[in-house]
Amino acid sequence: MKSTNQSPSLQERDELERQVEALRREVRQLRLEQDLLNKANELLKKGLGVDLQFLSNREKTLLIDALREHYGLPELLAQLDLARSSYFYHRARAAMGDKYLEVRQSITDIFESNHRCYGYRRLQASLTRQDVAISEKVVQRLMKQESLVVPRPRKRRYASYLGEISPAPENLINRDFQAAVPNEKWLTDITEFQIPAGKVYLSPIIDCFDGMVVSWTIGTSPDAELVNTMLDAAIETVAETTDRPVVHSDRGGHYRWPGWLSRMSDAKFTRSMSRKACSPDNAACEGFFGRLKNELFYPRDWKNATIEQLIEAVDSYIRWYNEKRIKISLGSLSPIEYRVSLGLAT
Repeated sequence: MKSTNQSPSLQERDELERQVEALRREVRQLRLEQDLLNKANELLKKGLGVDLQFLSNREKTLLIDALREHYGLPELLAQLDLARSSYFYHRARAAMGDKYLEVRQSITDIFESNHRCYGYRRLQASLTRQDVAISEKVVQRLMKQESLVVPRPRKRRYASYLGEISPAPENLINRDFQAAVPNEKWLTDITEFQIPAGKVYLSPIIDCFDGMVVSWTIGTSPDAELVNTMLDAAIETVAETTDRPVVHSDRGGHYRWPGWLSRMSDAKFTRSMSRKACSPDNAACEGFFGRLKNELFYPRDWKNATIEQLIEAVDSYIRWYNEKRIKISLGSLSPIEYRVSLGLAT
């Protein structure tokens, strides 16, 4: 009887060995990629989904050194697309020590303690206030190396327009948001924050002189009480002076209701309104809302936050904004610091 079990031919064995070897190489490649991602997460605090090609050459060098025991230098360099000369350059620099080590820590501390919103100009200005002389280009480079990224702007706007319920005053500001003295031009509007726990509304008054938030109220309803309470607090700040600012708003119904109109009249303030559906007419106030949301609201996870926690966070941000957040246009001072430097009462 003839057997049907035949040994594979030499050609078939060679093909099987090639397939096995190809699988081994594929497994090693996958293991290398996973090890690099794990080390990037461990050493550089990167997410496991990071694109390794976007790491800095210094960061790639750190990963290679961490995995040299398990992989050859050529395959690590090829996987990270790093030139051999660049690798040895960054190794030599690391061996000599990092002359910016203390500056790196200072930059990180400033960035983290200011809502992670300072770009390189304000970081450089903050270092200058600490008597650290360093160029903006170096700050930019160190920010990139330390992965200090300012959140990108988003657009979302709350609309309070209810129709032409009363005559609108003239637009006296006319997009001129410069003021020579405090309490000359004030801007106001309402913005909305929405989280799973509910909605929160902020109503502030912004002084065009330096961007200071003169007064603000935060609540869960965009009603008359929200804006009227805010206006009452603003009126108190000028009660002992002769200042009578122009108060500019959009055409929202809040600024056309009897309570608002009577308060404006009694305080002898002058009303000014944007044109219908023309947000650039109140751009400076919109700009404040944009900064607040980009620096405080959008970067955070509010899934488990309560309404009270959001209100407290917004209130705390505004106090920090007035007292500590530096503005390059004010000589790298906060609004309150700027007024103090001019000898103005705050």
